[in-house]
Amino acid sequence: MAIRTPKPKKVNRAGLTISDYKGGPSTLCSGCGHDAISSQITKAFYEMGVRPHQVAKMSGIGCSSKTPAYFLGTSHGFNGVHGRMPSLATGALLGNRHLICLGLSGDGDTASIGLGQFCHLLRRNVPMIYVIENNGVYGLTKGQFSATADIGSKQKSGVINDLPPIDCCTLAIEMGCSYVARSFAGDPKQLVALLQGALSHSGTAMLDVISPCVTFNNQESSTKSYKWAKEHEELLHQIDFVPYFEPLETVEYAEGTMREVEMHDGSHIRLRKLNQDYDPMNRNGALRMLSETRDSGEFLTGLIYVNPVAKNFLDLLDMCETPLATLAQEKVRPGPEVLEEAMRELM
Repeated sequence: MAIRTPKPKKVNRAGLTISDYKGGPSTLCSGCGHDAISSQITKAFYEMGVRPHQVAKMSGIGCSSKTPAYFLGTSHGFNGVHGRMPSLATGALLGNRHLICLGLSGDGDTASIGLGQFCHLLRRNVPMIYVIENNGVYGLTKGQFSATADIGSKQKSGVINDLPPIDCCTLAIEMGCSYVARSFAGDPKQLVALLQGALSHSGTAMLDVISPCVTFNNQESSTKSYKWAKEHEELLHQIDFVPYFEPLETVEYAEGTMREVEMHDGSHIRLRKLNQDYDPMNRNGALRMLSETRDSGEFLTGLIYVNPVAKNFLDLLDMCETPLATLAQEKVRPGPEVLEEAMRELM
């Protein structure tokens, strides 16, 4: 009788399987766009060979802020108060700059109560990935409109939103964010590539992901529904990502115009032209494109803006390479002679 040899499990460059990047079972509504985002985060981190213990997951309050429990189960995590996740992330990175920080937030946690903190995170260019799971409603408090809901959106109850929305991508570019992208929970290939690019970026990488709420905001009258998003998505480009540990020539792409952006670690994002010749490193062009598509009733997806050479907050502070949390006691608590020297310099 032949003995069947079990098929070896596929592992990544870190020697880990995809299961090593999963978390607990989701408690969100079946079909929630947030679960699709969790799946793509799992895939992106697995393909990039990131070791989970190197990751710090930060979140605030809301359906989106529950999602860090559903991926990277062996990484660090901290769930803070409503809208204050940027401060937690900044503090964690100041303590240990070698952490890979991933912030999960929602349109309420970011664009309402957390708007001030969000703006300061962007202008400082804190080196982290900031994912907004944007569904246009407050899912935990029964579906009221959030600050990102478009004018004319209609709730299931028939209530129509008459307030202008906050466009998180436009705001991010204006505030100095150095990696700005938008995607859709129903477009896994694009989202994985954008997340991989964010992992290779040295500053704030902000991803605004349209993530339909199947319970309160998936009706046809909603501009954050699956149906509306699929019919009104304006793709900037097809995206390929080539990590620094893979040779460039192995990735295939369609013939035609192609823009290649080199990230700080040597990785490359390849943007294949669709209908327009677009330069993601042109800040004014990015703002203009966002305005034009918003006026035409479309929502733009892809890598909207990137500045791969902008200095991040830790570099601007001229911090030492050794994490502050691991510095010896004599380094963090210098003797009285150091204070005396500092006082003499101020006289």
